[in-house]
Amino acid sequence: MPPQQFWQGVEEFNQLDFYACHDTLEALWLESSDPDRKFYQGVLQIAVSCHHLRNNNWRGAVILLGEGVKRISEYQPIYEEIDVTQLLEESCELLATIQQTEPERAKELAERLEKESKESQGGWPKIHRISS
Repeated sequence: MPPQQFWQGVEEFNQLDFYACHDTLEALWLESSDPDRKFYQGVLQIAVSCHHLRNNNWRGAVILLGEGVKRISEYQPIYEEIDVTQLLEESCELLATIQQTEPERAKELAERLEKESKESQGGWPKIHRISS
C-alpha cells in the first residue's frame, strides 16, 4: 500500500499542479527503495515533463516524458493500485503529440491541453486508481 504522500502527489498530478506533484513525489522518491523508487521516479518525470511543456520547454518535455514512460513501462498493468497501462498510453500519446509539434509552439500545445482537460476531452495524462 503506497504512503499517503504518494496519493497527495497523485491528486496534485490530476489537478494539473505538476510542480507541486514534483515536490511531493521527489521527497518520496529520495526516501524510497526499489521497486517503488523507480516507479515514483517515472511518475515524477512525467509530471516534470508536463511542467516543462507549460513553460515552453519543448526539449525538456520530450526528454523527461520519454524517460518517465520508459521507467514505468515495466510496472504494467497495475502497480500500487495505479492503472499503469492507462497512464502509459496517455503519456505515449502526449509524447507523440509533442514530437509532432514544432518546439516554438510548445506553449500553444500546453494551452490546448489545458482547455481539453477542463472540458474532459482528453488533454493532460491522468493517474487512475484501481479500487481493490
